[in-house]
Amino acid sequence: MYEAVSRLAARAGRSFGSGERSLARTLVLAAAAAALAATPLSAPLAQTAQVAPAQQIAPRPFPDAPESFANLVDRVMPAVVNIQAATTAEVEERFMPQLPPGTPFEDLFEEFFNRRGENAPRMPRRSNSLGSGFVIDASGIIVTNNHVVGDADEIEVVFPDGTTYEAQVLGTDSAIDLAVLKIEADVDLPFVPFGDSEEMRIGDWVVAIGNPFGLGGSVSAGIVSARARDIASGPYDNYIQTDAAINRGNSGGPLFNMRGEVVGINTAILSPTGGSVGIGFSIPTSTALPVIEQLREFGETRRGWLGVRIQSIDETTADALGLDEARGALVAGVDPDGPAQAAGIEMGDVIVRFDGTAVGSSRDLPRIVANTPVGKEVAVEVIRDGAPLTLDVTIARLREEGVAEASAPSAPTTENAPAAVRQALGMELSEITDELRARYSIADDVEGVVVTEVEPLTAAAERQIRVGDVILEVGQEPVSTPQEVAERIEGLRAEGRRSALLLVSNAAGEVRFVALSMNEDGDGAR
Repeated sequence: MYEAVSRLAARAGRSFGSGERSLARTLVLAAAAAALAATPLSAPLAQTAQVAPAQQIAPRPFPDAPESFANLVDRVMPAVVNIQAATTAEVEERFMPQLPPGTPFEDLFEEFFNRRGENAPRMPRRSNSLGSGFVIDASGIIVTNNHVVGDADEIEVVFPDGTTYEAQVLGTDSAIDLAVLKIEADVDLPFVPFGDSEEMRIGDWVVAIGNPFGLGGSVSAGIVSARARDIASGPYDNYIQTDAAINRGNSGGPLFNMRGEVVGINTAILSPTGGSVGIGFSIPTSTALPVIEQLREFGETRRGWLGVRIQSIDETTADALGLDEARGALVAGVDPDGPAQAAGIEMGDVIVRFDGTAVGSSRDLPRIVANTPVGKEVAVEVIRDGAPLTLDVTIARLREEGVAEASAPSAPTTENAPAAVRQALGMELSEITDELRARYSIADDVEGVVVTEVEPLTAAAERQIRVGDVILEVGQEPVSTPQEVAERIEGLRAEGRRSALLLVSNAAGEVRFVALSMNEDGDGAR
């Protein structure tokens, strides 16, 4: 480009006189400099600039951030309500004087007033709770949390304009913490639709509306902080975590997406102070909707039941089972009267898919089964002896006292055990004798090898195998002597396994699978 400009300047100079030629060349060069300054740098630089690494994330504008939530709130706020629940209970009226600690007569007074309290009159006392809810149908169907209404004998629903209605409970579910109410109104009520919580991604905007601390009509905004949170509140935990401010009184209120659809029901917070610290939890609609529909239709929840007791699978257990990765739910027991037994599911099977849905971990299975309609025939894919197998199961109704869940590690071993067992697994074993049956309360029908000693800081100790436990199987094959245990361990090593899967029974008769790393160095813990 520089040569072209020079030729242009020379031609311009020949067209004018000497003074004019100088001026013309100056003007041409100035125009060329301006053109060069205006030329984008990207073209020449693209040939020499270093290419960015593939993993580098290029900065982009953020067009999805709303300028305001006001329009959304205007649409949905009329359907969000405050809930006031009142409960009357009879309590004993006792008077106990306040005495300084350590008073010589403290014990005397306490005994005297406690004795009087046995015949104390019972007086009614009223307690109130505040929460939130939202209308899901123009006829007056309202959703809230079960813990908001509890055993209340009077429930009032207050709309943002101050209109108040008495509400009746259609049904409650304590396992998911949901309640469905009904109010009678002379007009069609504003209501909000449900959205698909499975579409929500971490980082999506959400808006929470509710009645924190009784203030009413309070709005907070934030993002989805995490999904599928397990907060150990029950077998169906699958919470959306959000940093939108949720406080006492927000319980039962809706969590909206940017389309004004309910994607969660605000239920709990994690807080050392009792107030919001940016960690709130909402029941996703994917979990809540089947329960809400059943409460509306039946007044109760009718969950599916498979009839298995399951355990989680970690890397060690996966290796012992010959799985390519830690996935699925390990069947540790089968109810003899359950659908699984009738369909041919066996202890030791690993359930990896249920009715077309992948089972990522053991905590997924109870939720998936519970949401399955009673009486439906589903395909259950299991891994048995390293090979896939599909079985057809007709789902029964869950007995609420029996949830398909892994049992907790159980509690409560052996002379002259082979050195290989002690070295690899950190235990000493013995055949079961009458004396050991009596000592460790082993049932007469239990056959296996009893654990008589567990070395500390070994795989067996870490996995909570205790003295008195009975090893029923090693590598899914029955054992009856310590020598058979040693032979099975050596056989697993020869197969290239790094872990051994044991089936263990404790004194209470509870059976569970335990995967132990096998280490030649005498320390089986890894």
